[in-house]
Amino acid sequence: MAAIARVLARALPKASLESEILKQIALLCGAGLLVSLLMMTYGVDLSLGFF
Repeated sequence: MAAIARVLARALPKASLESEILKQIALLCGAGLLVSLLMMTYGVDLSLGFF
């Protein structure tokens, strides 16, 4: 893991690296929320009668 971080630190400038890290964290959180939503609705009848 440290080797990957070192390679990324050398390859990308600091400002770009910080924004990319924040972008990746935001995408990971969004994916986690989507999976959580899908797990909550598993087995629930989401037909028009539900709404």
